Amino acid sequence: MFPIHTIDSASVGSQPMLSGAKSAFGFVPNLLGMLAEAPAALESYLAVSSAFQKSSLTPAEQQVVLLAVSVMNECRYCVAAHTMIAVGAKVPGEVVEALRSRGPIADPKLEALRRFTEAVVQERGWAEQELPGFLAAGYTRAQVLEVLVGITQKTLSNYANHLAETPLDAAFATSAWVPAEV
Repeated sequence: MFPIHTIDSASVGSQPMLSGAKSAFGFVPNLLGMLAEAPAALESYLAVSSAFQKSSLTPAEQQVVLLAVSVMNECRYCVAAHTMIAVGAKVPGEVVEALRSRGPIADPKLEALRRFTEAVVQERGWAEQELPGFLAAGYTRAQVLEVLVGITQKTLSNYANHLAETPLDAAFATSAWVPAEV
């Protein structure tokens, strides 16, 4: 339904951003090629992603947020992609598997992060029941807001992938994911 643009097929407004992605990743991920249909969407996704990477959350904690949101939203593309990215960020395999299956994480701090993130998504921001546990685990009020940045990033890509039915890149195929039947 939505084209997956290459650098050459993208509009002039998207071409520099796709070139930057190719330099950073060695290829243009299908998500970015799809978002290139609207330069404002591509720019927004990249800007929010960059902002989240600058948060005080560790790279592993960032991946916990991004995977938790993607699983909650049942985004096959993003779960596969962030599984690969999490492995690269040295997130332990058992943590990645717990996130992919919506199971508990043995590490209490990461579990508090997962529970808080899922509650914010599930309750559309009304997650006050998880807030005390999140703060008691050692997170700060600033990190409450940083989690929202990660949720924003993944909400944009998850929803766009649902609408566009973005095909999974070959680079992420080994981490393909299908939501569990409820």
